[in-house]
Amino acid sequence: MDRMIGMERKVTKFGNSLGITMTDALKQIGLDQGDTVSIDVNPSTGEIIIKKSTKVSLPQGISEDFMDSLADVINLYDQTLHGLKDR
Repeated sequence: MDRMIGMERKVTKFGNSLGITMTDALKQIGLDQGDTVSIDVNPSTGEIIIKKSTKVSLPQGISEDFMDSLADVINLYDQTLHGLKDR
């Protein structure tokens, strides 16, 4: 079983943004500069979960432009699609 390691950091200003440094924590999950992460925010609990993203390779013949267009359509009709799944 993995053990969670607690860390405490101060929020600081980086240019026009707020941020925290957590190099040790990122190294522990194998992240390095340029890697992509997914971030889940739960405002009601104050929790932020950062996960290392895994790059998925597209099947041959499917372009990134197609996937971007598909994502745009899904986002545009998100409520409609959710309504259809419950029918």
